[in-house]
Amino acid sequence: MLELISHVVQISARRDRTEINSAMVDTLLDLFQPQNLTIYRCYTGNKKTVVFACAGYGQNGQFLRNAYLPDHHYCHPIERDPLLHRCRKELSAVIDFLEDGTHRIVFPVIRLNEPIYLIELTLTDEFSADQRVTLMGLVEYFGNHISLLDYGEADTLTGLASRKTFDKHLFELLGKAASDEMLSGPESRRRGTPDSNHWLAVCDIDHFKQVNDNFGHLIGDEVLIMMAQEMRHSFRFDDQLFRFGGEEFVALLQPTEEKHAFATLERFRTNVENQMFSRVGRITVSVGFSVLKPNDTPTDVIDRADEALYFAKRNGRNRVDCYETLVANGDVAAKEIAKGEVELF
Repeated sequence: MLELISHVVQISARRDRTEINSAMVDTLLDLFQPQNLTIYRCYTGNKKTVVFACAGYGQNGQFLRNAYLPDHHYCHPIERDPLLHRCRKELSAVIDFLEDGTHRIVFPVIRLNEPIYLIELTLTDEFSADQRVTLMGLVEYFGNHISLLDYGEADTLTGLASRKTFDKHLFELLGKAASDEMLSGPESRRRGTPDSNHWLAVCDIDHFKQVNDNFGHLIGDEVLIMMAQEMRHSFRFDDQLFRFGGEEFVALLQPTEEKHAFATLERFRTNVENQMFSRVGRITVSVGFSVLKPNDTPTDVIDRADEALYFAKRNGRNRVDCYETLVANGDVAAKEIAKGEVELF
């Protein structure tokens, strides 16, 4: 019992999804000695659910991956694994007895009738009923702790990640961009094509002040909520979405080429334009975006994306503009960076 309490204390002390996953793996290994263990983060979209193996234990020992930045090498559609797929459909623990006498069991962590995590263990037949009850209690505690963490990180109106969590995630992406830049040889190809980069997009609702003035702030809040829903539907499962403040939203896009980043943002803009917003009717959005560079500070990339957004606002609104393209075309002047050097393209 003291050992269990000690592990619960260790989990409760963590304030980051990746760190919580690490503490949960340590706890499950210590208390239950599973042959294999995987914690999957689930991303449920309109067409498919993707699972990301973000922590666990296997033939090569323990592994831990950034829970906020899903690596596509460790992601797959949930349908590829029948037991995980069954757990998602039944929203309850499921079990599969294996030929070697062990059994594979999967527990869901559920929110709003969808799993946000799946925890899979391969256990021996000697696993007792008392141990199973303890394990189910730990999984429930893990889910509650994740929910509390998400509540603290989320914008209370839209449910997207809040402004105060943005800096942390952006620093993680900038760090990843820097480490990718340092890769060479075969490892560098893991990023995809040579032109694949992270991108930051600033999205601003056009004429939102008129919505509040003409319809009131409650209807304005409904528009913001619907805008957040449209973002979830339009972006990829691994893109990170934030409400930056007021009517401004930010998207951090996972590595892709500029043309694909533009296509993603253009799809979002078009979806917004075609959506009916409560009693307001049609709403449009302007978007400016820029590449994340290895030596960027958060201010650098936000300033560049804002410059592209301002260009979109000055040139008719309801459009998507890329800062790098605008500079290359001579539409805007290159911004000076912190070192006093002018960016060259």
